[in-house]
Amino acid sequence: MQQAAPQYPQPSPGPPPRHRVLVVDDDATVTEIVAGYLDRAGFTVDRAADGHEALQRAGAAAPDLVVLDLMLPGLDGLEVCRRLRERGPVPVVMLTARGDEEDRILGLEVGADDYVTKPFSPRELVLRVASVLRRAGAAAPAGPRLRGGGVTLDPAARTASDARGPLALTLREFDLLAHFLRHPGRAFSREELMSAVWGWDFGDLSTVTVHVRRLRHKVETDPARPRLITTVWGVGYRFDGGGRA
Repeated sequence: MQQAAPQYPQPSPGPPPRHRVLVVDDDATVTEIVAGYLDRAGFTVDRAADGHEALQRAGAAAPDLVVLDLMLPGLDGLEVCRRLRERGPVPVVMLTARGDEEDRILGLEVGADDYVTKPFSPRELVLRVASVLRRAGAAAPAGPRLRGGGVTLDPAARTASDARGPLALTLREFDLLAHFLRHPGRAFSREELMSAVWGWDFGDLSTVTVHVRRLRHKVETDPARPRLITTVWGVGYRFDGGGRA
């Protein structure tokens, strides 16, 4: 009789890998505080004091998210964000000075997923970082491809295209377009969109406005005269056209 092969215990899976966050700020005190809070929250933290070092660090070890100060010596945060986006999708949370609304909007325009104004609560920053990473890594909801207005979106593959070819969408733009395609013809307020797409019950509503404008530039034939994502005065925005496949 053949002897059964010995059974060896299977190694137990280790703890999930820690998300790597790159913190970029020329203020050493801010960097130390932010890095400390992120480390205690379970993140692996890299640090950079200027834009050029940030790009070098990101090239050496790809971060899962970047906390990026706008006001950096040499290469400012906006240019760093643009160059990071050229390399591939990476969530970015920007740090801006309070009252610099134009800079915050510019940050969103170049693809930042969120921003926090200085002075800020480190705990709030950690929550924002966790929220952005959670949505970036969330499993795609089951369901068919979404189509409308000549746009095709695959939630599982996280790809979108129209007659011109693939659409280069940021994390938030993709989620915003998916939400519109799931609810064609329904008007949403900016508060409703912020809750449904960003998962926030509070925040600067200009974040929604900027993302709608960016999305229009990518899906509309004439963004100045939008036909797909229309403004409903006194309410918010509506996607006119199509629905599920």
